[in-house]
Amino acid sequence: MLLIRNASIVNEGEVFSGDVLIENDRIVRIGSGIAPAAPVVYDEIDATGLHLFPGCIDDQVHFREPGLTHKANIYTESRAAVAGGVTSFMEMPNTIPNALTQQLLQEKYDIAASNSPANYSFYMGVSNDNSEEVLKTDPENVCGIKIFMGSSTGNMLVDNEKTLDKIFSSTPLLIATHCEDEVTVKANLAKYMGQFGEDIPVSYHPIIRSEEACYLSSSFAVSLAKKHNTRLHVLHISTKRELELFTNNIPVREKRITSEACIHHLWFTDKDYETKGNLIKWNPAVKTSVDRAAIREAIINGTIDVIATDHAPHTLEEKQQNYIKAPSGGPLVQHSLLAMIDLHHEGWLPLPMIAQKMAHDVADCFRMKERGYIREGYFADLVLVDLKAKNLVNKASLLYKCGWSPFEGHEFRASISRTLVNGKVVYENGTIVEGQPGMRLSFERDRF
Repeated sequence: MLLIRNASIVNEGEVFSGDVLIENDRIVRIGSGIAPAAPVVYDEIDATGLHLFPGCIDDQVHFREPGLTHKANIYTESRAAVAGGVTSFMEMPNTIPNALTQQLLQEKYDIAASNSPANYSFYMGVSNDNSEEVLKTDPENVCGIKIFMGSSTGNMLVDNEKTLDKIFSSTPLLIATHCEDEVTVKANLAKYMGQFGEDIPVSYHPIIRSEEACYLSSSFAVSLAKKHNTRLHVLHISTKRELELFTNNIPVREKRITSEACIHHLWFTDKDYETKGNLIKWNPAVKTSVDRAAIREAIINGTIDVIATDHAPHTLEEKQQNYIKAPSGGPLVQHSLLAMIDLHHEGWLPLPMIAQKMAHDVADCFRMKERGYIREGYFADLVLVDLKAKNLVNKASLLYKCGWSPFEGHEFRASISRTLVNGKVVYENGTIVEGQPGMRLSFERDRF
């Protein structure tokens, strides 16, 4: 048994003082003054002065294994995740080879089972010609299927309307989409290559991968979902205009169409390209301060349902190339919770809203079994945070294999004290506790 005593518990819309008793991998009691009866032997964590959050669930990461392990791998990035308070992740299929068959998908699960301290799930990938394989995916133990309705890292663009219609009409799983209209992006890119050649200033990235490109693709995905009553989840919303596609008047568990915002779109704006350059080159692009303000408001009012990272590492050498050659994406998973707590300190994001958007609503969105909340009977995925212990981001503190972060030089106002996965401490005061494996996530898809 493990007793966490005197924590400020952030859970289900409130912050309250209490204790949490854990037995094996589950929370067995939440209350005040808990004292297991003798002769029970238990360990104790005094959480006085600390806030206890449900472990963050990141529904969009790219850990690059197999095939791109010079950038990252499941071993390194899952450790960065738990160091950042992320206890569960869902990883994307655009590895090499792409996870387009059930066998290739299972091979990724096998890797995580052997070396990930965080809980894990992997999306099944979709191409223009693998729909039969996609429809074999088990909805009870796979988080969803991923469709790139716009090309990004890798070569998984799905633009065959018959394929899209078949998948949207047939699958019982959640469909997660990357939405950028390929024709629009290519036309914009050709225009600016004609003007600049390959040396396009990175500040043109949100013009090339424009608001119009995002809206055309997102609105098409939403129209398909409405046509077939598909369970659709639109990833990384980056524009104010797209917000009109989503509703905010019902709980996330009752929505058929949901959406996600990412840390970089909540933190940076197009003004930051001047100092950050390709380090904040993501697809979809970081856009204007107006877009950022609208996305932040959409988090508060429930139009956007979850916060994630789109953690997508590349080597620093790759990012230092010119605009055309520099790949999109960057590492974020070690600092996502701390970034949102900084926004709390700025007066924008209440602590219970952080727990809601990074844990509760993610679990509800994907219908995860017994995770995402601090509840008796649920898995003990928990994070202890010191809201007053400052944390300077430097290379020595980074656990990413790529060895850099767009947050380098920033001092966060809080620090992760401990992370528990399935009742076991996996990160403590700067150190990974090895030998504590995570679990494969499971889902209750009968509730779709």
